[in-house]
Amino acid sequence: MTPEPRLTAQRLRTSVQETLDEFLAEQAQILSDISPDLAPFTEWLGELLAGGKRLRPAFCMWGYLGAGGQDIEPALRAAASLELLQACALVHDDVMDDSDMRRGKPAAHRRFATAHRGEGWAGDAERFGESSAILLGDLCLSWADEMLLRCGFGPDELGRAKGVYDRMRTELMAGQFLDLLEQARGGGSVERALLVVRYKSAKYTIERPLHLGAALAGADSHVMETMSDYGLPLGEAFQLRDDVLGVFGDPAETGKPAGDDLREGKRTLLVATAVQRASKEQAFHLREGLGDPHLTAQAIDELRKIIIATGALDEVEFLISERTDQALAALAAAELDADARTALSELAVAATARSL
Repeated sequence: MTPEPRLTAQRLRTSVQETLDEFLAEQAQILSDISPDLAPFTEWLGELLAGGKRLRPAFCMWGYLGAGGQDIEPALRAAASLELLQACALVHDDVMDDSDMRRGKPAAHRRFATAHRGEGWAGDAERFGESSAILLGDLCLSWADEMLLRCGFGPDELGRAKGVYDRMRTELMAGQFLDLLEQARGGGSVERALLVVRYKSAKYTIERPLHLGAALAGADSHVMETMSDYGLPLGEAFQLRDDVLGVFGDPAETGKPAGDDLREGKRTLLVATAVQRASKEQAFHLREGLGDPHLTAQAIDELRKIIIATGALDEVEFLISERTDQALAALAAAELDADARTALSELAVAATARSL
């Protein structure tokens, strides 16, 4: 009989959710003791944290187990802290992108603005919503630290992990700024778009969570390099798939309106490639449409047709396949046990093969 794997996907999802629920209940009590007006922070955050694919915790756990880690319970709590870091990024990202929806529900800043208008409070509702969401994101960042440091590992393990964690947060914020800078410059640079892909998402989605888990297990530099060989190209493939879904994805799958990235004017690699390859007329229509919040469904469809006609979609799909293959080749060559190899192979599919 084949032995049960050390960690199933269902156990990971259940444990992460339970850890987050317990932690938020504690924080809700702390906030309630300050003022009942703070209830929306944990109520709305609880809804946001109830969704998602748990990719970062999964990569963290298999980084830990793949590097020889044995103590699963504190590792699961450490991995769950990455969901709070992700929540910080999502809440702040929605403010910066002026997004309306997140996972099929109003974004945090929209919720706070709606509450402001509903109560008839003084001042600008949108400004209140954005300011409140920034504070919620800051709380998530602080709470991610708190959850990691209280996960149950000793000072030696936490000392090793904290260096990875600090680097990951720095890279994430740097990537967010580079993304903003690319929007301000009007995009068009394939090289800069790839740099944003790497630092805004690829590293902190896959490579650094793997490193965090491996560091908790006491991994040496060779294991860390192996994790990078697999994690970095896969992280880039993940973000490139996300960029494709932002333009061509089904709202029922993405939780955001169709073509929302076009309305927001995101200068992704997909868009940069399309602009670079476009005819003069195509480039004009792309630049006119990108960033127009009032784009109609018909206008979005026209922009999609241009992106396809330039070959940009095919190019990005090729890059997704190329980087995924590179990651899987690195995984095949890695010195990992069968459980870790199987789990990381399945995660590669989950991260990149999401349907349009």
